[in-house]
Amino acid sequence: MRKDMMSIRTCTAALACILASAGAVSAQQAQGWRSIIPEYEPVEVRQLSAELQRVYEAPEARQGVAIEGDHFYAVVNTVIARYEVESGELVTRWIGPRGGLIRHLNSCYAENARLICANSNFPELPQASSVEIYDAETLEHLETHSLGVMDEGSFVWFEAYGEGWIAGFAHYDGVGGVGFKDSTHSGIVTFDRNWRRTGGWLIPQSVQERMSPHAASGGSIGDDGLLYLFGHSAPEMYVLARPSMGPALIHVATIDIDAAGQAFAFDRANPGILYAIDRPTGTVRRFRMPEIIADHADVRRFER
Repeated sequence: MRKDMMSIRTCTAALACILASAGAVSAQQAQGWRSIIPEYEPVEVRQLSAELQRVYEAPEARQGVAIEGDHFYAVVNTVIARYEVESGELVTRWIGPRGGLIRHLNSCYAENARLICANSNFPELPQASSVEIYDAETLEHLETHSLGVMDEGSFVWFEAYGEGWIAGFAHYDGVGGVGFKDSTHSGIVTFDRNWRRTGGWLIPQSVQERMSPHAASGGSIGDDGLLYLFGHSAPEMYVLARPSMGPALIHVATIDIDAAGQAFAFDRANPGILYAIDRPTGTVRRFRMPEIIADHADVRRFER
């Protein structure tokens, strides 16, 4: 009996030694495996400045601006005004009634003699949105497409992208917010031509923090294939690239610009020229934008 007990103890001790040895080896192997994982080298965010070229008086310039050919369009909630680029003279206006069917025109872009606009019911809840289309010359209302209530948030800006659309949606920390989603839930979404969702991206934290408690009030893909976003009121624009993998856009540059946020537009006929608004002064402003170097291995450009 005593021999049996000694044998059991000996075996138990031996097994413990074997397990301890195996555990030590496993720990060493795990540590070795972790040690070969490299640290990620993030993209350097470049700090640049836009050159102000001209200022236009436009009292409607409170929400955004669009540009096509010889005319630009100043937008505020229920009013769109068409101006001559050369003279700065007002040509015509479209005015929707206060408290009417159009409540909050956030942005417009001009294409093929049409002015295509993102409309929402901000600050009402639940958040609901629609696309509104106008004749670019007469500003007559032509078409509407309701998006209804969308989990993505409040429809802020969009433009043609490939065979469909790319759009920005906003959530807010305060007025107009839904409570269970703060401004960090704002994002960029792609759709097909029939407004069926096809993809999207998260706006990186480095940009979200600078736009909080609001979201991107304007956005557009530049001729360089990078996505430009403008916040609610800060005089700076954020330049983003598609990632080589993963769901978050890559912040590649911040541009100081003498304009206070909201929707903007690239002049497609003049590469490098951008029109923005300064809502405190009710002006439209033309800028020469800086060249962006974005050569990190994980950076991908958008294809318009």
